[in-house]
Amino acid sequence: MAKVYWPYFDPEYENLSSRINPPSVSIDNTSCKECTLVKVDSMNKPGILLEVVQVLTDLDLTITKAYISSDGGWFMDVFHVTDQQGNKVTDNKTIDYIEKVLGPKGHAASSQNTWPGKRVGVHSLGDHTSIEIIARDRPGLLSEISAVLADLHFNVVAAEAWTHNRRIACVLYVNDNETLRAVDDPERLSTMEEQLNLVIRGCEQEDEKVSRTSLSIGSTHVDRRLHQMLFADRDYEAVGKVDGDACPGLEPKITVEHCEEKGYSVISVSSEDRAKLMFDIVCTLTDMQYIVFHATITSNGPHASQEYFIRHKDGCTLDSEGEKERVIKCLEAAIHRRVSEGWSLELCAKDRAGLLSEVTRILREHGLSVTRAGVTTVGEQAVNVFYVRDASGNPVDVKTIEALRGEIGHSMMVNVKNKVPSKRWKEEGQTGTGGGWAKTSFFFGNLLEKLLP
Repeated sequence: MAKVYWPYFDPEYENLSSRINPPSVSIDNTSCKECTLVKVDSMNKPGILLEVVQVLTDLDLTITKAYISSDGGWFMDVFHVTDQQGNKVTDNKTIDYIEKVLGPKGHAASSQNTWPGKRVGVHSLGDHTSIEIIARDRPGLLSEISAVLADLHFNVVAAEAWTHNRRIACVLYVNDNETLRAVDDPERLSTMEEQLNLVIRGCEQEDEKVSRTSLSIGSTHVDRRLHQMLFADRDYEAVGKVDGDACPGLEPKITVEHCEEKGYSVISVSSEDRAKLMFDIVCTLTDMQYIVFHATITSNGPHASQEYFIRHKDGCTLDSEGEKERVIKCLEAAIHRRVSEGWSLELCAKDRAGLLSEVTRILREHGLSVTRAGVTTVGEQAVNVFYVRDASGNPVDVKTIEALRGEIGHSMMVNVKNKVPSKRWKEEGQTGTGGGWAKTSFFFGNLLEKLLP
């Protein structure tokens, strides 16, 4: 019988406490030589840890250490953060934004579109229609989806796509080619949905999960929404890891233990460090209805160690082996969804109708399959990032990449990187001859800063 430790959030006390003790945010650049300390003190409430982590990671900040304590009615966090170059956060615009969103006059969920020119969370893209797709992945699928949208005169303003365990989750933001406004014609939307469903269900087996297209409502953070879609699709149930070149020694190690003295379940995660690792773990625990009361996060070079003291929202700890196994599988899936080894292509070009369809068609014609993708638009510029493998799921050879770069490099900026799995977790990169950047990563913030005036 699971022991129950009931958490309680009194709405009236919450309102009173927030007025008497408003949130406090401190940005400290003097206490530590290597990083900036972000200290957040506020009244405790469900989901607050995810809100704070989401704001920091959306700004492309790297969390090198964190100490979380939210037992009782107060939430106290300290985050050690750097920018993507490993430097302290000294940009006044970034500092002001953190203080505004997490401070007494801000609200993380409603203030993310208030920074002009910075695309965080749900993109501030004006009028658009949001489309969600979950399906069996196959080579060329993203090309087929974008071709359908182009034929129906939908312009893709932004998109994110993840693949994991032979499933793909994709969120697209589209508008009308001519008016650049959201499409609200029911007949046109129905036609679009019908044709997309024909495409994504073309190779389904009878015993497979159902693929579907839907028009999304609301403004859930796009990365969180992708996690939710794949979690609801039960992608964590697949046996084994699909990637053939994965190094077994680099698999995350996750354990669940019980802290009898304090009545917590303790989840320990040891894995390769990477961008947004903490967000992916906290997001998954939150959506599985677990509350994080304490946590310690550290990174040592390429390795990350994270420890979370949790209970379910009903007060129960993880006592059965089935519960523990499910949490471990879900966290493993959350970590793997964002990991993409191999070649990445970062493309920048003047935006135009059908650009995504054209680019993904060229990738398909070169025998490349997209394992992860991000598309965004900044003014008149389109920025696309694709992680690719060959049609069999194997690493792409250099000759194919060079041929691809030669074909598209004359019309757009091209940057090519190759992340090679190794015990040293070393990332190697090279810059395309079609114009590009000396050092980039899968962060739109870095790309956008170079495009914005």
